[in-house]
Amino acid sequence: MGSTSTSATTAIDPYEVWGCDTLDKAQSFLSSRADKRFSLQNFVAGQFLTSSSPPAQHIKSFEPKTGRLICTLPCTPPDEVEQAIQHAKAAFPSWSKTSRAERSALLRRVSDLLQEHRELLAVWESIDQGKTLERARIEVDRAISNFSYFSTFIMHEQTAARMVDGVALTYEHRSPAGVFALISPWNMPLYLLTWKIAPCIAFGCTAVAKPSEVTSMSAFLLSAILQKAGLPAGVVNIIFGDGATTGAALVSSPLINGVSFTGGTQTGIAIRRATAHQIGKHLSLELGGKNPTLVFADSMSPSARERTIRLAAMAAFENQGEICLCGSRIYVERSVYDEFVADYKRYVAEKYIVGKTVGAVASLQHYSKIRSYLEIAESEKAVFHIGGVPPALDGEKADQGYWISPTVLTDVPATSAVQIDEIFGPVVTITPFDDEDEAVRLANASEYGLAAVLLTTDGARMRRVGEQLEAGLVWVNCWLVRELGTPFGGMKNSGTGREGGEHSRDVFTVVRTLHLPSF
Repeated sequence: MGSTSTSATTAIDPYEVWGCDTLDKAQSFLSSRADKRFSLQNFVAGQFLTSSSPPAQHIKSFEPKTGRLICTLPCTPPDEVEQAIQHAKAAFPSWSKTSRAERSALLRRVSDLLQEHRELLAVWESIDQGKTLERARIEVDRAISNFSYFSTFIMHEQTAARMVDGVALTYEHRSPAGVFALISPWNMPLYLLTWKIAPCIAFGCTAVAKPSEVTSMSAFLLSAILQKAGLPAGVVNIIFGDGATTGAALVSSPLINGVSFTGGTQTGIAIRRATAHQIGKHLSLELGGKNPTLVFADSMSPSARERTIRLAAMAAFENQGEICLCGSRIYVERSVYDEFVADYKRYVAEKYIVGKTVGAVASLQHYSKIRSYLEIAESEKAVFHIGGVPPALDGEKADQGYWISPTVLTDVPATSAVQIDEIFGPVVTITPFDDEDEAVRLANASEYGLAAVLLTTDGARMRRVGEQLEAGLVWVNCWLVRELGTPFGGMKNSGTGREGGEHSRDVFTVVRTLHLPSF
């Protein structure tokens, strides 16, 4: 999480960094501004506005790979949050009445502009979040797809009509639900923010969006792209700040008709409490996960072994394990447990290299959190096959960057916080199981139910086990495969609601049934 700033800052126009589309150019720009700290501006009513938030309350945003200050951002106060909501409310009547063709064309323009500036966005996403440039490019491509997908989806919507024989024709009619609060996390900033903005405006709603205060640069650049695309003023407003001040004011406003939030479970609980009395407010909450990967003996056959090891490693360590869908609990059938552990640790050591294929974790606060869990593992005598407890970083050493090596643990008790809590970092535990029933029991023994990975070559088991796993998304012999129309969301403490295709339509529209008499 960013810390507050006590130094004066200068507001920056997003177009000042428009030419910084390589890591060298971006780093040179940051070096040139080292003595001139710049602050991001809110994007409200189609304009970039300097917040009245005093410099002393600005939030510092650091580069995870170096610990260097990137910029500051305002902690937008409640009165300015309300002003942004008012602009979204004023824009809603006109925007909600635009034709699908008009909205589709605008989303297509945004998609094209994201494609045009793909490398710029990837470079700043890598700098701001700590991920590798290769990973950042993948996520920008997914952001492009979000706008492209919904630009076509709304042109082919269907509705249901039914006959009450001899009495009436009934049909379902949908209309935009209103003004939405869109809040995205720090791990995949651009991708997850666009996953909310694209369907929101596609279905005729308006929004006030708040990215994480830890990673705000790509949202700042997206604001300029929305402006360049010609999005009418007030349709999407992007404001910066923390959860306690800016986010709380946003979600609790009575003018907000719905909230789409991706982030931690505790914050999701706080949102439900803050909005419990607002019965009509739409809530879509995609929260945490402590996801299992099940490895059956048949998946370690000579023909399947390489795929099994590769998928189990990718699902654990992609984006430094900072993906809510990562499989951080691996359960392996006992007959192949020893060979899996040996092959797995060798593969991870060869393929997941800090500074090359593994980036830095997102913040000093998160570094310290992950480190605390590794200290627990060490105190509980867990076996560290690779990795270890990283050094403590204080203010003087934080300029080394927030690097944590991939860590593979065995002999971790089932009751350990390392097994139970969402660590959200490059840490994986491996545990044996004896049969199918035990595998399912271990997989489901969690308060979370977001995702699961099932590795087996037995077709019957794919369905038999897959349909018992308490997870909103189950991947069999693959991971992170997405068709954007499928429902995305979790069970249990991993959230409520689903998004994607028609499921996003359910979030951003209201449905009424009309009854037309046949006489």
